[in-house]
Amino acid sequence: MASNKARRIAKEIADLHADTQSHIHADTVGDDITKLRGSFGGPPGTPYEGGKYEINIDIPSEYPFRPPIMKFATKVWHPNVSSQTVSTQRMMVWFRADDGKGAICVDTLSTGWSPVLTIKSALISLQSLLSSPEPKDPQDAEVAQMLIKNPKEFERVAREWAVRYAGAPKKNVGEGSGGATAESIEAAEKEAEHREQEANLAVYEGYNKELIDRFVNMGFDVDRVVAAFKYVGIDRMGGEDYELEEAYMGDITARLLGEP
Repeated sequence: MASNKARRIAKEIADLHADTQSHIHADTVGDDITKLRGSFGGPPGTPYEGGKYEINIDIPSEYPFRPPIMKFATKVWHPNVSSQTVSTQRMMVWFRADDGKGAICVDTLSTGWSPVLTIKSALISLQSLLSSPEPKDPQDAEVAQMLIKNPKEFERVAREWAVRYAGAPKKNVGEGSGGATAESIEAAEKEAEHREQEANLAVYEGYNKELIDRFVNMGFDVDRVVAAFKYVGIDRMGGEDYELEEAYMGDITARLLGEP
């Protein structure tokens, strides 16, 4: 009769096979149900986008009361994944790996582990790690320093590794669904700022901002001031600023104060 652990692992694998939405995969390696190979795609908008990342998974005898032992089988340039053979002494904080190569630093998968979590949730955590590197608590100090001091170079190398080792398409970071280079981030920020400025100016309905704001500074809402300008018949003058005649000033003020 299969053990409870074996039944649980088999069910988790079956659930992953049935899940066509997450694109998270795992299956046994050979006949040993405690030796698995998982995989997931690189997250969109990162240097890892378009790559396939494979994970070696060992299920401990105490599972699910202890987390699965995971490490990247696919080489990845990331501050929280070892790119070389290193010591992994912080076992209570760092996700365990047999030889240090491909070792992973993920709190959720060690001290944050709970028996209600699954192999799928562990793989999703690793996928999320690619989107949210933590260079201040690294597994690979060299990669972390590059990310902190030269993020553009970090993105370039990470993308190069994604193409070379994970089969990602050969395109620049920032193409497609949006990797983040320094230039693309700056361009996106400028575009967002431009759209915000346009949206802010739209409420003035073609009137000069400074002209309207003279009344706004008296404590009236922009919408009310614009409505008063339109009611009185103030010329927009192509959005240029100009001095209103005293009679018009009085009519606008009376309208804003609710006077007939």
